[in-house]
Formats: sequence, C-alpha cells, structure tokens
Amino acid sequence: MNSIHAFAWHNGQLVPTAELRVSPLQTGLLSGWGLFSTLRIYQGVPFALEDHWQRLATDGAKLLMDMSGLEEEMQRALAAVIARNDAQEAVARVYFIRNGGGLLDCPHERATDVLVFTRALRSWGEAAKLLLQPHGRDPEAPLAGTKTLTWSHNLVQVEQAHARGYDDVLLLNPRGEVAECTSANIFVARNGRLRTPPLSSGALPGISRKLLLAAAPKHGLKIEEAALTEADLYTAEEIFITSSTREVQAVERIEARDIPRGPLTARAQAIFKELVGGYVASHKELAAKQV
Repeated sequence: MNSIHAFAWHNGQLVPTAELRVSPLQTGLLSGWGLFSTLRIYQGVPFALEDHWQRLATDGAKLLMDMSGLEEEMQRALAAVIARNDAQEAVARVYFIRNGGGLLDCPHERATDVLVFTRALRSWGEAAKLLLQPHGRDPEAPLAGTKTLTWSHNLVQVEQAHARGYDDVLLLNPRGEVAECTSANIFVARNGRLRTPPLSSGALPGISRKLLLAAAPKHGLKIEEAALTEADLYTAEEIFITSSTREVQAVERIEARDIPRGPLTARAQAIFKELVGGYVASHKELAAKQV
C-alpha cells in the first residue's frame, strides 16, 4: 500500500487509508455494481474534472445508480485528499459503489458509497509494447463503453501480457476491428492523418481521447474517428495510446512488429501538454479569486 497516500475520503469523511472499512455485504463491491474514474493531478489540480464527472454521471444512469449530490461530494473529496496528502503531482481514484439490489439487498444509510484516494505517480516508460486479443470487446453489449467496477477481465489480460514481456493488450471486437487497450485508447498515424476507433467499436470514451480529438484540428493536425482493422496496425507509420495517467504514449511494438516513432506522436504530446497547462492555469486562477 506504500504507493497509496495516507488519507482517503469515505462517505463524507477523511480517514487514514489503512483504517478504511467497508461492509462485507455491500452489493456494489461483491457484484461489481459501481463506477470508477482515474484522474491525473497536476500542481494540486485534478485535470479535466468536469469531463470525468460527465462520464461518471452518464455511466451511473446506465447502471441505475443514484448519483444525486455526488458531483459536489466528489469535488469536496478531491480537494480534501489532495490537501491532506499534499498530492501536488499524483493520481486520484474516484469510486461510486451502489448499495442495495441483488441477492445481498439490505438496508444502508446511503444509496451510493463514495471512496476517493490518491497515490503516487507510476512510470509507464517512453513507449508501450502491446499484444492483440481477438474478441476482447463486445460493442453490442448493453453496457459497452462503461467504466464499471467489473474490471477483472482487463486485469487478467494485463497480467498475462506482463508475463510475456508486454505492457498491455490491444482488444479487437467480434468484427475484427480494433477497439482499445484495457485502459487506454489508441491512435494510428498514416499519410499525415491520425485515426482512432469510433466508440461504436466498443471503446471506452476516454477523457484524453475526447480532449485530443477536439484540440488537434485547432493546431492543424488532421484527426478523425474511423474503423481500424489489424491490417491498419501493420501499415501504420506511428501508433500511440492515450489515458489520464499515460497522457500520450508512443507504441513501439505490436506482437512481433516494431512500430516506428514519428512527428505526429510528438505533436500530439505537445498539444496535450498545452491542454494540461491551460486547464491548470485557469483553475488555479479561479481558485485564487475565490479565496
């Protein structure tokens, strides 16, 4: 637990992380009935917080969860754990856990538990090595693209990839199209243009993906959503993946094929860095005015 910071937020209170207690009869924990999001903290500011909440609220409706009042509590919780842990450059995890429903339905004080903690940054390295996994995402599933607590299928595949010397798994859908990695979106560069799979491929609507799609054209970078096949991976001139913690990370190998580095990845990294800088500056200025 040494990478997780000393204090966490649980249902309205700051508590020592080592003393966190949850009910063994909690439906959300034992059934994976809940949501989470991972945020990067820069200079004490949780990046793209509004976008993370929007996705959580959308997914919460799909999971029939009571999300009333949780946006404000999430904001208070993040402010509290960042300040208490002095988490200026860190990662935050936000969990919303459903109480009630299913075989373990029993009375609870709250419809939804809130758990927030921060942890130290980890190094992802300069570039990633990926394996391919057919039938890794089902775009036709009712909850496709939601970020739920049911996450073991991703963790198993990552652990297997690590055992083979790779960093993550690139998931294909039943149509043979590229969807995403287990915890990152993918972009492919060819002929001066970036392409990323549409959400209809089964990809999760990543926050970094969303921001890059919106910002890249303003910087003269050609970018689009388009269906990608395995063949597109092998003809790509560059490939990179995005996530809140990886930011923009080059891909150096898929299976046995080496992927070259190139200028579009560097441009995407520069654009993302600018996005972060602008967001942090504006939110620190707003916070100063409110003091």
